[in-house]
Amino acid sequence: MFQLFSILVLAFTTALVAQLAYNQYDYQRKVKKFGCGQLRVAENGLFGWKGLREVLRINKYKLGPAALKDRFEKYGKTHVFHVGPSPLITTMDPENIKAMLATQFKDFCLIARYKALGPMLGDGIFTLDGHGWTHSRALLRPQFAREQVSRLDSIEHHFQILKKCISKEMSDKRDTQRGFDIQNLFFLMTLDTATEFLFGSSVDSLVDFLDDPSIQTGDHGGIDEAARKGFSNAFNRAQELSSLRTRLHKLYWVIGTLAVREPYHRYNREVKTFVDHYAAKAIKARNEKNTDLLDNDKYIFMYELVKETSNPITLRDQMLNILLAGRDTTASMLSWIYFRLARDPKRYAKLRAAVLADFGPGPENITFESLKKCDYLRYVLNESLRVYPVVPINARTASRDTTLPRGGGPDGSQPIFVPKGQTVSYSVWWTHRDPEFWGQDAEEFIPERWDTKNGSIGRGWEYLPFNGGPRICLGQQFALTEVGYVLSRMVQTYETLESGDTKPLPPLYNHALTLCHQEGVWIKTE
Repeated sequence: MFQLFSILVLAFTTALVAQLAYNQYDYQRKVKKFGCGQLRVAENGLFGWKGLREVLRINKYKLGPAALKDRFEKYGKTHVFHVGPSPLITTMDPENIKAMLATQFKDFCLIARYKALGPMLGDGIFTLDGHGWTHSRALLRPQFAREQVSRLDSIEHHFQILKKCISKEMSDKRDTQRGFDIQNLFFLMTLDTATEFLFGSSVDSLVDFLDDPSIQTGDHGGIDEAARKGFSNAFNRAQELSSLRTRLHKLYWVIGTLAVREPYHRYNREVKTFVDHYAAKAIKARNEKNTDLLDNDKYIFMYELVKETSNPITLRDQMLNILLAGRDTTASMLSWIYFRLARDPKRYAKLRAAVLADFGPGPENITFESLKKCDYLRYVLNESLRVYPVVPINARTASRDTTLPRGGGPDGSQPIFVPKGQTVSYSVWWTHRDPEFWGQDAEEFIPERWDTKNGSIGRGWEYLPFNGGPRICLGQQFALTEVGYVLSRMVQTYETLESGDTKPLPPLYNHALTLCHQEGVWIKTE
């Protein structure tokens, strides 16, 4: 028996070595055929065990995309990094990013993302390719028309509740040195605004935080109270585990099959059940031709969407994809802006002066159009998206044998060969911090760099906060309008801002599908 086992192990090892040798031979043959240079390969140990360990270490200690700095400096802007036995091409070169997202768009697809995120997000605009993606984009594009993103009344309603929450926090924690966590409140508020925009009724997470019975709320769309209050946690945890699946590359299946199997599927189930309730409500309104809901003057995303499709799975998946973007993008942006401005009182004062000069002390003069005309507000938004891009790392998979323009050869200037099925990870985080494009102060938060008097750097593919090419974000104006409005109302309301966090930079990062501060953004404001 032992002898038979030894023969089987030897045969398996021989076959594996032979396959690896053939793969390497075939790869080198195609590199020459396509006229490409050799890529630098990071030292990841036998079968990439060091690379896998590094991915898990970064995730465990919340180091985020900042942890990639040493690797880019050592191996160049484009190199191969093995996560387990699977090679992953990693790049921060804007020319390669431009090729994947625009000039060679048809050479790349999202198959790796679909495998990793499909159990959570389903067949939505962020996971589909080809006809499915084209259909999703056509379905969703009208929902983000200018007249819809400019509706600010509902945001003002939630801002007023946010102010009460801040007053509660300041009263409860006035004697502490740390202040209160504004990031937590921003995530609650943007969940409220996103669910009202999508479903027509807010989950009122800020109201739950206040725990004030005097504040009247609606019926929350008839959703069960336990499901409503548990949704936010399930949504966060599903994202964190889904994000780890993407970073494990071809080992994504470990999360949900071997590791944390039960929690992963439970969180996904809770999230989908929550959204399914609203999809069913929209379909019922369509079937009953309920004009009070379908033709209401108040714009509601799901009732517009159900006019185009009555498929409950399509409705759920598309609404879930937009909910992810609608909540996380705006909350993350606001949190990072406050994280940096709290450490820089002079710039906070400068922003406040600019907002008061352009809008006065109240909301009356803040409109979709006027938000774009407040220069220093725009500089702050741009700089936040540069230093803390909401989606700092993304990826594409080659749908056929192809090339990318740079990364090969001794100096990295030659094209590189990308075989069919190869995933390429691109780090917008480090593209946005590249001294070649942004100067030696690239990692500093300096809104003034966006003043045209200081040049026009950062206007090409080296600045990509909302992706680019055909898949550029549909909701970018929606996000910028909400962030600009809330930030303006905050600086109008609070004269001073001070950080309650004395820890040195960089902070710890919660890198789920988007990026936020792991330990919260602690501030004191008056």
